Amino acid sequence: MKLHDDVHNYYEKLVVEEMAQQQLQQNYDEDTLADLSCTALNQLPSRYIRSDVDMLFYLSAEEAAHMRLQVQAAIEVARGLIAKRGNHGEFRQAPR
Repeated sequence: MKLHDDVHNYYEKLVVEEMAQQQLQQNYDEDTLADLSCTALNQLPSRYIRSDVDMLFYLSAEEAAHMRLQVQAAIEVARGLIAKRGNHGEFRQAPR
């Protein structure tokens, strides 16, 4: 049985959006951004869906706000963990 290509974890979208909102691409290179994403996502529950539109339809405003707060907290923890690793996680200019 093949998993459908449209099945994905909704938190992935939220993490990407929050990282863009925080403009983390200005401070971290692509490898570090990937590490941050993985570290943040590993702290969050899985919420697999087929369509973002369906998710938004069934999600209450309170639940959506709670999910965003969870994502913000997970990214902050991830930034701290990455920074503790040494040079790999230190702020640096991304290549332009």
